[in-house]
Amino acid sequence: MLLQIIQGTPVGIWALFAGLVGLGLRQARTRIIGSLRAALLPAVFVALSLAGVVSAFGGNALAIAAWALGIGAAIAAGPRLLPRLRAAWQAADDTLQIAGSWLPLVLIVSLFLVKYAAGVSLALHPALASETDFVIVCSLAYGVFSGLIAARGLQLWRVRSAARA
Repeated sequence: MLLQIIQGTPVGIWALFAGLVGLGLRQARTRIIGSLRAALLPAVFVALSLAGVVSAFGGNALAIAAWALGIGAAIAAGPRLLPRLRAAWQAADDTLQIAGSWLPLVLIVSLFLVKYAAGVSLALHPALASETDFVIVCSLAYGVFSGLIAARGLQLWRVRSAARA
């Protein structure tokens, strides 16, 4: 059955997955990025995870609340959970030099897998969309993984803010 699911997945989903893996792999190398881009990427993932919750569960208040709880908890716990980010702000051109890390790849792929698993589960069993446990677990997972991505982005913002002070 797993093979049928994988074969039945639209090619566009696999192209998206390849693009996300590529994005994560680029994060494994030391790089220099603009401050705006450093803030934009986590914001995009947070927005996409919320869109994933809304597309899977509609305006279900429990789903939105679980997502918000997950993202809030991940952002709050991020400084203790995530490894210390090695980055330096370059004032002359408002860029950040960020040491490579495999963590973004893990978080990006994890968020994709949550969305993929939720989509497959709902396609096979649409009634799951009204199962409280399923709604909470999926929405929390969306929130936690995007919250950890956001927490990492906040680490970059703190590096920039501390250097400007």
